[in-house]
Amino acid sequence: MEELDLKELFTIFWYKKLQILLIILISVIAGIVYSYFFVVPKYKSSTKLVLVQSSSTVENNGNSAITQTDLTLNSKLVSTYSVIMESDSLVRQVVQELDIEGISEGNIKNNISVQSVKDTDVIEITVQNKNPNYAAQIANKIAEVFSEKIVEIYNISNIYILDRAEPDSVPSNVNHVKDITIFAFLGIVVSVIFVLVSNMLDTTIKTEEDIEKCSGLLVLSSIPNYGTELNKRRGGRGA
Repeated sequence: MEELDLKELFTIFWYKKLQILLIILISVIAGIVYSYFFVVPKYKSSTKLVLVQSSSTVENNGNSAITQTDLTLNSKLVSTYSVIMESDSLVRQVVQELDIEGISEGNIKNNISVQSVKDTDVIEITVQNKNPNYAAQIANKIAEVFSEKIVEIYNISNIYILDRAEPDSVPSNVNHVKDITIFAFLGIVVSVIFVLVSNMLDTTIKTEEDIEKCSGLLVLSSIPNYGTELNKRRGGRGA
């Protein structure tokens, strides 16, 4: 590959500036079309659960204060609870109780996110759906069914629903500025590649330097094209 100095590289890009602008413009238009017409809006709703002292502990000890043992137990249960929330049996019960058309077990499992808030006993359940109301309903139903499951499995009641999910009017996966910026950047990259490749494939001789590169011979002199200039002058006189 031939080495290009900065001046020659700038000249090449300047010569191809219209093509570059056209490619970037097409990319931006493609980004606008994609962002506004092809991205399906999806909405997220979250509910938060907090692990508290179990009712069985209160009954046995007669003391409502949270002990260090309770905190240690809760921190260990966070990971276990997260797995239970995404279990097939729980999701199946959520689907049956909601009875929403188009909502299946696979749909919920693929669009649910369960995570613990760092250094706390709070678990956040986030559900994503094309319908904001469905997203909130699913998240709240998971929290309710999960609380019932914990009582059945562990015979303790240590789940408190801190925040119930509410419908969000703003899509979580739509960012027009970001999408258009990405497409514009791709347009710049494509235009740069286009200019470099087209320059590599261009074997036409335009300058004395091109003759020297192709023939390996030194150009001693050049003959100016006076004929063209003379014709222009004669034509101007006759006008």
